[in-house]
Amino acid sequence: MSDVVVVKYGGHAMTSPALQASFAADIAQLAREGKRPVVVHGGGPQISSMLERVGIKSRFHAGLRVTTPETMEIVRMVLLSIGKDLVRLINAKGGSAVGLSGEDGHLITAVPVSHDIGLVGEAGNVNPALVEKLLADGHVPVVSTIAPDAFGVPHNLNADTAAAALAIALGATRLVILTDVPGLYAQWPDTDSFLSRVTAARLQELMPTLEPSILPKVEACLSAVQRGVPTAHVVDGRVPHAAIKLDEGTTVLP
Repeated sequence: MSDVVVVKYGGHAMTSPALQASFAADIAQLAREGKRPVVVHGGGPQISSMLERVGIKSRFHAGLRVTTPETMEIVRMVLLSIGKDLVRLINAKGGSAVGLSGEDGHLITAVPVSHDIGLVGEAGNVNPALVEKLLADGHVPVVSTIAPDAFGVPHNLNADTAAAALAIALGATRLVILTDVPGLYAQWPDTDSFLSRVTAARLQELMPTLEPSILPKVEACLSAVQRGVPTAHVVDGRVPHAAIKLDEGTTVLP
């Protein structure tokens, strides 16, 4: 679909009330401008906080949350709650947001990553029909990254890679990933090595030298631009209105 913009909402932008409000305003503005935004969100900090409150220790393996069935109940509850809160904020700014997850309308089928980390999956098959219908009707889909595997068992998805998969399936014009750094650097922590624009080929060369925490975002951008999305952007979600200030981040080109 033309003018679809997939925005992955994450990082500090999710935990600051002021940044939540500015993000919601950005999404409502994009919708008014006819850009057809789709929001995909995770919720790592909120999930960890809730697990701590109920006495479940957070465990990670290779940067991914170990998700037992008990943990999955909390993950699902928190993510769906975040989605509903975001819907409320966007609607308060004049948008018409609708919350859903990968479980709705066979949107995403999860492919389990490894038995070692439990109910964690990657986005496998994506059926964008429901999202396309919502967009055609003028709504803003807000997608929580929970999806069933082939047997119907819910899995926790990485929001960066899920956003990329959805952008590809929708034929989006761009993918925007909000994070907690200004963008990508060729030689972090050398701030003079900031990359305002980078090709997929150059980014692949840099991957062995990048910080592990940024790799899922880089992989999402690479996947998107290599499979038909014209541009992908990594922007600093700590900056108000980051979702529409793309020139201040890193643009990834095919």
